[in-house]
Amino acid sequence: PCIPRKSLRLSDAGALTQFGVHLLHLPPGAWSSQRHWHSHEDEFAYVLEGEVILVEDDGETTLVPGDAAAWPAGSQNGHHLQNRSDREAIILVVGSRNDEDHGEYPDIDMIFTAGRYSGVKNGFRHKDGTPY
Repeated sequence: PCIPRKSLRLSDAGALTQFGVHLLHLPPGAWSSQRHWHSHEDEFAYVLEGEVILVEDDGETTLVPGDAAAWPAGSQNGHHLQNRSDREAIILVVGSRNDEDHGEYPDIDMIFTAGRYSGVKNGFRHKDGTPY
């Protein structure tokens, strides 16, 4: 489901360090990521083009251009976007960058650990803590 997608890291091009801005291009059939949540980072998505399905713990919602979704830090509401349409979707994604951030992928045996911004490599672990 996480077939190739294109993510342009707009904030990195401007050397921003406090928040990340990505322009996400989802082809038909693609997911933004596995469903996940963040402990210390806010996350915001705004649909620019196309149609996506927002999948959260409470169900599914169709988002079209002009629609937005937000997840405050610490909300353990696993979420991601799926493009089930027959055309590309483009989404602006903004999130804070906090080195203490960690989180979980509720549908698979995976967590991510803190330290992504201070150089921790391969912070992905099984839920029991063993490395991938």
